[in-house]
Formats: sequence, structure tokens, C-alpha cells
Amino acid sequence: MSAHTQTAEKGQNTTLLCQESYVCSGTDEAIFECDECGSLQCQRCEEELHQQERLRNHERTRIRPGHVPYCDSCKGANGNIMHTSMTGSRQRAAVRCQVCKINLCVECQKRTHAGGNKRKHPITVYHAGKAQEQEEEEGMDEETRRRKMTEKVVSFLLVDETEEIQVRNEEDFINKLDCSPDQHLKVVSIFGNTGDGKSHTLNHTFFYGREVFKTSPAQESCTVGVWAAYDPVRKVVVIDTEGLLGATVNLSQRTRLLLKVLAISDLVIYRTRADRLHNDLFKFLGDASEAYLKHFTKELKATTARCGLDVPLSTLGPGVIIFHETVYTKLLGSDHPSEVPEKLIQDRFRKLSCFPEAFSSIHYKGTRTYNPPTDFSGLRRAVEQQLENNTTRSPRQPGVIYKALKALSDRFSGEIPDDQMAHSSFFPDEYFTCSSVCLSCGCGCKKSMNHAKEGVPHESKSRCRYSHQYDNRVYTCKACYERGMEVSVVPKTSASTDSPWLGLAKYAWSGYVIECPNCGVVYRSRQYWFGNQDPVNTVVRTEIEHVWPGTDGFLKDNNNAAQRLLDGMNFMAQSVSELSLGPTKAVTSWLTDQIAPAYWRPNSQILMWLSCLQMRKGGHLLPGRLGKLYRTLLERW
Repeated sequence: MSAHTQTAEKGQNTTLLCQESYVCSGTDEAIFECDECGSLQCQRCEEELHQQERLRNHERTRIRPGHVPYCDSCKGANGNIMHTSMTGSRQRAAVRCQVCKINLCVECQKRTHAGGNKRKHPITVYHAGKAQEQEEEEGMDEETRRRKMTEKVVSFLLVDETEEIQVRNEEDFINKLDCSPDQHLKVVSIFGNTGDGKSHTLNHTFFYGREVFKTSPAQESCTVGVWAAYDPVRKVVVIDTEGLLGATVNLSQRTRLLLKVLAISDLVIYRTRADRLHNDLFKFLGDASEAYLKHFTKELKATTARCGLDVPLSTLGPGVIIFHETVYTKLLGSDHPSEVPEKLIQDRFRKLSCFPEAFSSIHYKGTRTYNPPTDFSGLRRAVEQQLENNTTRSPRQPGVIYKALKALSDRFSGEIPDDQMAHSSFFPDEYFTCSSVCLSCGCGCKKSMNHAKEGVPHESKSRCRYSHQYDNRVYTCKACYERGMEVSVVPKTSASTDSPWLGLAKYAWSGYVIECPNCGVVYRSRQYWFGNQDPVNTVVRTEIEHVWPGTDGFLKDNNNAAQRLLDGMNFMAQSVSELSLGPTKAVTSWLTDQIAPAYWRPNSQILMWLSCLQMRKGGHLLPGRLGKLYRTLLERW
């Protein structure tokens, strides 16, 4: 393996050996490649073989440096190519197995050497030179060139089943698509019931049968979440979705995720494999149209303004192609050639009271499969025709597609309460509206999800009812209302112009006050000794407001009465203390002078005791009677 790695790094091919083994037993170096024989041949084998009459007219090509042979596994026992019907051209080899002594293309290597002991076989990688690649491309037809462009396409998980975007940012999205940031793209997505072959349909419609999107014969759904891939031929982002009617624990979130994908799509393929079109198809498209117009049209406009997008996001929904595959029944409209299938579909929508106004167009494309495999050529042509139409939805850069998906995911996210859901619809309003409920009347908010992040208040369709527990009344000034203004007022302990003491005194005497910013004090509860009327009958209007979780109460005085009372008491205590400080000192000095000896000077005349100052500073005692007297005073005081 080390020798092989070094050879591969140098970009050189190992010696090509004769594959005929007619004369040389496969030990000589190959000199010719015979396309009709389907093998590499050495000098001796080529001469011996083509001396025969039936092989004499074969065209042989001399092998040049850097030559890459054809895949050995792609030809059958009779020398014919096994994958001609699938790929349309013969595949060049990508590696050579040193143990099996055969050349393999990428697909054959995956099929024959992906498991078991063959996985450990040492291989040599062929590196085709630029001259050969250019020569091959020049010799390719348009179909073969398209196939080659899709050989390296891989899919990636775009959104998981919990509605979390698995792409970090716009740059990561472009890198995973493997396209240019300036490339203008369209988006094609597919919907349908689980097990109807959505991934298989995308693989054959866009990628010529390559398994870009995973398929599985198991009972469990093989597609979980939303997967995306880039088709470099048609310049579209292809999106594969999880099937409807599947077993999942996040049914509500999964269904809401489908509508987010539909909102960013330019073309939607609804895949159904049934002998007759079922009602769930029309119900799904009708509910999706109603939810799109009700919730996503406004949000797409807001996203265009909020993100500053150069390309406006179309508020008209995507086009729809209903791809119908039958086995035993005729296709829609085949009984009467004069009847257009699209008109029959519109009549069916009308009978079921489903109105798909949001979609720019609805087309029907059917195929009847007598014997597998399914023919996808008609669907492919219909898709290409719709993608060429830029009348309603124009291509846009991949960054715009990512921003639109990110904005919709941020807006419509969060838990969906099961007890509030209406299961009669594929896309009930509860999937996209705020989940807050009024505590007083139990009505839900009609605004979009996460509207509080933008400072938009809650709002309900119905009026609320009064609840004594929440006291959800709101007063508005009647005089201002008659002048065309709506000014909210609340009962307070005092007017804004009153001082704390005066306000408390007036509150004790005249009761609470209602003050309007424009009209001033319009009401006092005990303004008269008797006959005081209720403010509702005189100066204010009453409205009942919804009580949303996390909101404050109604008719609450911002100037807390208890706080104002405590502040007033603190102010009173401080004032009394400051006013009484002077008299207290005067009384103390007078009592001291009365009990002092007659020869002492009054305290008011003593400014400083020099002896005490000297004693404290020097640390020595006063002599004689003066020191004794001073010690006596210190002991008493």
C-alpha cells in the first residue's frame, strides 16, 4: 500500500498489463486497446488475435502515457457493457485491484469491493491527464457530459426532524452545495406519503440514477429531516423531505417543517404511487395553500425588508407538479382525450372545498408502469419546462435562499401544545401562531410565533371577560376620548404635583385620586361629605383587557402608597432629629454649669483645655489638685 500511495502521489499510472492472456498469459505490458474486444492487449496477443478473419477489422488504439483503461467489471461475459442502459456510456476505470487484477470504475468498486475481505485489497488509483480528460469531453455527447457533471454530487442534512438548521451560516451552506456564491439558483422540493419513492424519483430525475439521496427497502422511513443537494446541470437546489403519514414522535413539528420548505421552493413535486388520486393529496395542497397565504406571505415580505435582500422573495407560492404513477388503472384524462387533466384536478379541489390559490400553477404528469423500472423522462421534461419559466419566480443567489429559510425557522419555531391543536387540518394555525393564552378568558394570541422579540404585543380575535382575580379593567379619560384621544388613567394615592406629606394628608382626607396627563385631577373618591359618584359614571370609560402570562396587573398605582408612607415617616424622623439637636445641647450645658463649683467658668466660655491637650499629647499626668480634679471628672463622665 505504501508503494501504491507514493505512485498515486506522483500522478503516474502503474504499468498496464495485457488483459487477453491469449499468448502472453497476462504478463506482458499492454500496447493496444481494442474497443470492440473490450480489452487491453500486448503486442503478441494483438497480432495473433487480429489475424483471424472475424477480428481483422477491429479498430485498435495505441496506448499513450497517462492512459486510463475502461472498467473491466462493466462488461459482461460476451464483452457487452452491462451498464449501457443505465449510464449510456462506457465508464473509465478509477482504480486497479492488485489482488483481483481488474480495473474498476467508482460504481463497480463500491459494488464489488465495499465489504468483506475485498475491502482490504490494495488498489492503484488512475490519474487521467488533462489532455485525456479534454479529449474525452470533446468526444462526449450532451447527455454524457451532463452525467459526468453530476458524478461528484452528494447530499447533506439541511434541517433535522426537530426543525434545527444543520448548516452553521451562509458560507457553510454554499460550501456544502459546492456552487458559486454568485450563481443564481432555483429550489425544487418533493412531497408525498412515506414509501412512495420520493428519494428514488429525485435520483432518477436529476442525477441519472445515482443514489445521491439515500433509498432503502426497509419498512422504516430512510429520509429523516430535510436533505439537500445541488444539480449543476439545471442549476437548482434539490430538496428531499420526510414522507407524510409516517411513524414519528414529532408529527406537529415535522408537518410545520414541510411548509417552511414549500415556502422557499420554486417548484414542488407531489409524488404519489396509487391507482387513483386520493383525497389526502388535495387536502394537503389545499391546507398548505391556506397556511401559506395566511402566515408566510406577510413573513416573506418582512424578511425581504429585514434582511435587505436585493431580490424580493415572491409572495406567490411555487408551482406544483403532481407526479402520478399507476399500475392497473389508466392515467387521469386518458379516457377522454379532450379533457385536460389540470381541469379535472381543479374540479376535484372544488368538490372538496379546497382552494389552492397560493400556488402559481398546478400541472399533472402521469406514468403507467406495466413493468419496472419507472419511466421518469416525462417528469424530467416537465420539470425542465417549469424551471425555464421565470415569470413569477426568478432565480436567486444561494445566500438569499439560506436567509429566507433561516428567517422562517427563527419565526416559526418552538413547542406546539397538543391540547390546542385542531387535527382536522394538515397545517392548523397552532403550528404558526403564538402559544400564549389569556389567563382570564382562555383565548389564544393570534400573532405569529416569537412576535415578542420584535416588541409586538399580544392580540386576540375575541373580547375578554372580567375576572375579579386579575381585576383586568382599564380606565380611560372620558373627556380625552370625546376629543379623539385614548388616554389610560389609574387610581393613585396622590396627584403628581403634591408633595409626599401633602399627598398623604389629602389622601387621608379626600381619598384616592384619578389624574389625567392632559386634564389634570379629574376625580377624588371622598371629595364631598356625601353623594360622591362612581368614576365610571362620570369621568372615565371602562374596558376589559386580556391578561397575558408575564404581564403586570391593571389599575395599579405606580406610586406605591406603603412606600410613600415609609418615606414620609423617615422624613419626619430625620426632621425631628435635626430640629431637636440644638436644644438638647443647650440643656446639657446649663445643667453642667449648675452643678459645677463657683470658681469654674461656664462651659460656653471654654474653647480648649490646654492642660488636657498637653497631657494627651505628652502622655504625663497633671500635678496636684488640678490633676486629681481632672481624674475625678473623667471617672464620672
